[in-house]
Amino acid sequence: ENFKPAQVLDSLKVPDNHLAINRKLHYSIAKDDDNVHFEIDSLTGDLYLSRELDYETASHFLLQVIIKDYNNPPQNSTVFLSIDVEDKNDHSPYFQDDFLVIGIEENVPVGTLVYTFNAKDGDGSFLNSKIQYSLEMSNRGENPFLIHPLYGTLTTASPPDREITRSVILTVFAEDQAVNLTDRRLDSLAVKIVILDINDNSPSFMSLPLSYVMEDVEVGFLVHHIIAKDPDEGRNGQVTYHILSGNENKAFVLDKITGLLTTARLLDREVQERYSLTVMALDDGSPALSATQVLTIIVLDVNDETPIFLKQLYETAVHENRDPGEFVIKVEAVDRDAGLNSLLQYEILPGADYEKFKMNSDSGELVTAASLDREAQEVFSIKGSSCHDLGSPSRSSTAQLCLTVLDENDHSPLFAKTQYQISVTEDLEEGSAILDLSASDEDDGLNGEVMYSLIDDTYGAFAIDTVTGSIVSTKALDRETKSRYTFRAVASDCSTHFPRSTTVMTVLIQDVNDNVPKFEQNYYKASVWEGQSPKTDIIQVFATDLDSGLNGETEYSILSGNENATFLIDSARGILAIHTGLDYENTSSYRFLVLLASDRGTPSLNSTATVLITVLDVNDNPPVFSSPEYHVHVKESIPIGSHVTEVSAKDCDAGTNAEITYAIISGNDRGHFCLDARTGSVNLTKTLDYEDTVKFSLIIQAT
Repeated sequence: ENFKPAQVLDSLKVPDNHLAINRKLHYSIAKDDDNVHFEIDSLTGDLYLSRELDYETASHFLLQVIIKDYNNPPQNSTVFLSIDVEDKNDHSPYFQDDFLVIGIEENVPVGTLVYTFNAKDGDGSFLNSKIQYSLEMSNRGENPFLIHPLYGTLTTASPPDREITRSVILTVFAEDQAVNLTDRRLDSLAVKIVILDINDNSPSFMSLPLSYVMEDVEVGFLVHHIIAKDPDEGRNGQVTYHILSGNENKAFVLDKITGLLTTARLLDREVQERYSLTVMALDDGSPALSATQVLTIIVLDVNDETPIFLKQLYETAVHENRDPGEFVIKVEAVDRDAGLNSLLQYEILPGADYEKFKMNSDSGELVTAASLDREAQEVFSIKGSSCHDLGSPSRSSTAQLCLTVLDENDHSPLFAKTQYQISVTEDLEEGSAILDLSASDEDDGLNGEVMYSLIDDTYGAFAIDTVTGSIVSTKALDRETKSRYTFRAVASDCSTHFPRSTTVMTVLIQDVNDNVPKFEQNYYKASVWEGQSPKTDIIQVFATDLDSGLNGETEYSILSGNENATFLIDSARGILAIHTGLDYENTSSYRFLVLLASDRGTPSLNSTATVLITVLDVNDNPPVFSSPEYHVHVKESIPIGSHVTEVSAKDCDAGTNAEITYAIISGNDRGHFCLDARTGSVNLTKTLDYEDTVKFSLIIQAT
C-alpha cells in the first residue's frame, strides 16, 4: 500500500496467437466504476499507480482492460485484471486514555486482577495489528505488578503495602508485531496506581516508658506526654489513649485524644514513690487494633530539711605570710534528708576579705587562698561560712568564723581607691593642683614612707609630687584637642621586693566657651518667587561650633537688613523663611540681609554671614491702558491702509510677564479695521462710508 504513484505496476502482453503480429493496439481501462487509483499506457499496456493506496480502505481491485485492434478488420478484446493490496504497518497502536488512575487495596493476594488494558491498532493484517503489552515502573525498586503480554491484564506480583508505597507510577506500552522489527510501532500510557489503606497496623508507642515528677506539683500538672503512632491513614490511623491498670487510687488522669497525663490529686513520695500504669493506645479502625505499654512514674523527693552546723562559732589562729593552701579549720554540718537533698556543699559567703580564704566544698576544710598580712588585718570575722544541700530548691545554714593572724613584717602601701575620676576646665592655669593622692602603709620606719610616681604618658599635661602625692597641671589644656587623660599613679615604699600599689587616674577636661560659631559660607545667595505664602522656606544656613554643651549650641537670628520684618529665621535649624508677602514690583532684591549665629555660652560668642535674596517675578499685574477711552475722528475718504490711531498699555511685571499683546474683541464685525498685536497701531482695511456708518466702537483687549 506504500507503492508510490507514477511507477509501473505491470505490463499487459497479448499472446501472438491471439492477435496478428505488428498490429496497432490501444489499451484502456473501463470507467464503469469510480476507481481512479490506476492508469494504463494506451500504446504499451504498462499499468501505473495514479493515487496512493490504503489497505485499510480498499484491499482488492478488479480492473476491466479493453484492448482495441485498429487494423482491418478492427477487433476488440477484454481482460479482467485482479489486484491485491498488501498491508503496510502504517498505524500505531493507541490507548483510549492519556492518563489513568487506578485504586487497589493493600495486602490483596498475588495475582489479583487490577485492570485490563485494551489498545487499538488501525492496520488491517494480523501481525501489523496484533498488540503485545509491557510495562515499566518510574521509580526504583521492585515492580509489584505484572502485565499479560497478549491480554493486557495487570495483576499483582506481590502483596502491596500502603505504608511502604502509597502509589506506583507505571508506563504501559502497546506494540504491534510487524514482521520487520524496525517497522514495529508502539504507544504508551501513564498509569498511577493508588494503594488504598486497610487497618493492618497496630499503634506503636513513641514516648518513653519512664517519667519523673516532683512530689509537690499542683493538681493538673503535666507528668508525661504519651505518644503512639499508627502508619495507617484516616480513621485507621487515629489513636486514642486509655489507662488499663495501675491508677486505682485515681492519682492521674489521661486525655484520650492528646495523650497528656496529668495529676488528679496531690502526690506524696513518702506514701508512694513509684506508679506502674498500663496504658493502651487504640486506633479507630474496624476491627480496631491496639498496643499497650507499662509506664513507670517515679515520684521525686522535695528538699524539706535544713542542714545544721555542729557549732555556730568556730575560732582559730593562722600565721601570716604562709603560702596559699595553709590549713585553717574544718567545719561540719548534718542534713537529715536523703540522696542529693542530704549531700552538703560548703562555701564562704561574699564579705569583707572573704577572697583570702578558700573552703573545700565537699569536706568543709578552710585553707588560705592568699598570703595574709597582719598589718592589713589582724582579725578576720567571717560571718558567712555556709553549707547548702544539693536539693532543688536548696536549703542552707550559716556559722561564724573568727580567725586571728599571727604577725610578720610584710605590709606594702595601699591607695584608698583603685581609681579616681576628676573634672577640670580647659582654662586651668599651668601649675594648678587638681588632686592630692594618698596611700597608707601600716609598716614602721622606712618601710612605711610612701613615694609617688606616674607610670603612663600624660602627654606632658600632668606631674605628681613624689612626697605629697599632689597631681598638678604642667601645660595649658585644650578640650578641643584632647578631652580625656587616663594614666596610672604608683605608691611604693623603700622595700624593693614588695609589689607596688597603683591607682588609675581619669581626668576629664570640661569645656570653656572659647570657640566662635562659624558659618559654612560668609555669603549666601537665594531666590524666591513673589507672592509666596508666609513661612515659606527660602534657604537653610549652617554654622558649627567646636565647643560642647551649651557652648556649642548655635542659635540663629537676623542682625540687620530686615527692617520691615520681611523675613524670619528658625533659631534652632537656621531655616530662613518669608514672614510677610514679597512684591517684585516693590522690591526685587534684598542685598544686605545680615544673619547672626550665636552660641549659648557665657559670655556668648557669635559670627555673621550676609544673604542676597533675589525676588522672582510672578505675573500678578494686568496690563493698564494709558487711557480708558480713545476718541478718533477720520474722514470717510481716507484710503485703505491709513493709520487711524494707536493704543498703548503698560504692565508692572518684568520680562515675558510684561510683554503685551493687543486684540480687537468686538465692534469690528465687518472688518473695517486691523490692529497690530505688538504695537497697538490701528489701520483701515475697508473703505468707510459716512452714510452707512457714522461711528465705530471698538473694544480692544491688552493681554
